[in-house]
Amino acid sequence: MKLKSGKIKKLELKIQFKVLISSVILLKESNFINGLYAEQSRVPPSLQLPISPVTKFKIALCQLSVTADRKRSIAHACKAIEEAVEKGAQFVVLPEIWNSPYANDSFPVYAEDIDAGSDASPSTAMLSEVARNLKVTIVGGSIPERCGDKLYSTCFVFGKDGKLLAKHRKVHLFDIDIPGKITFMESKTLTAGENPTIVDTDVGRIGIGICYDIRFQELTMLYAARGAHLICYPGAFNMTTGPLQWELLQRARAVDNQLYVATCSPARDAGAGYVAWGHSTLVGPFGEVLATTEHDEAIIIGEIDYSLIELRRTNLPLEKQRRGDLYQLVDVQRQNHQ
Repeated sequence: MKLKSGKIKKLELKIQFKVLISSVILLKESNFINGLYAEQSRVPPSLQLPISPVTKFKIALCQLSVTADRKRSIAHACKAIEEAVEKGAQFVVLPEIWNSPYANDSFPVYAEDIDAGSDASPSTAMLSEVARNLKVTIVGGSIPERCGDKLYSTCFVFGKDGKLLAKHRKVHLFDIDIPGKITFMESKTLTAGENPTIVDTDVGRIGIGICYDIRFQELTMLYAARGAHLICYPGAFNMTTGPLQWELLQRARAVDNQLYVATCSPARDAGAGYVAWGHSTLVGPFGEVLATTEHDEAIIIGEIDYSLIELRRTNLPLEKQRRGDLYQLVDVQRQNHQ
């Protein structure tokens, strides 16, 4: 009986071992398949998050008042950048259309041609000079840009050496009609940009969008797949959409893509033709509001810590769980350049 009992135990152990081996094999196969699916969900596959020159730094969001006096607006923006740097900021963001009234009849009047030299573009000349003098990286909000016979809403990014790193022309134009609330058609004067913009800076890889661009999650997903640490959206939401959707959209873009989102609005002028909502904000990779303000002029200082991106992506490994067998995001430009 003891001998028989021993044989049974050995047989049970063999069966348990085989079950264990089968489970390990199935788990490996499952992980391989899931990994394959996740990789297929981005075409071409996502780039790894690059190593940033810094992991922690202070960002400043300069919520500025805008007037019809361009010289005053340029001097005011310069002073705000200087104050932000005095407060420890290594990276400064300005609002959308900070050197001109936000109006279709103003865009052609205030438009600047950066390719025609500093005299033809005093706003970008100031940004370049102050970036170089203060050794600070600047996302220059947006200004009306003239290029040939076309006008764009354009964000110019300057490195701390004062050199132009990138420019983003607003990809999605603000054409909306909410009867009794607000109607605005940027396409009456502006032309849509044709390129997503991602740029490597002294404070990491940055994606750029302008205001209405934030509504299109595909652009944010594309930036995340290109390895962005942070996406900056200079923007001027209005008194209709702002209260409902401004913070919501920022937090959604940040948490869905597990990265930082920074927005910078003009300050509110209740007497302006277009009244901005304000509430410039920094959002972390877990969707948490890290710094914000109300509608008055303000310089908001927040701290960015890129180690939190890795932490949140470990907590919630979304990029490893995507189903490329069911859906895909195609980065057309990257695919065409392969």
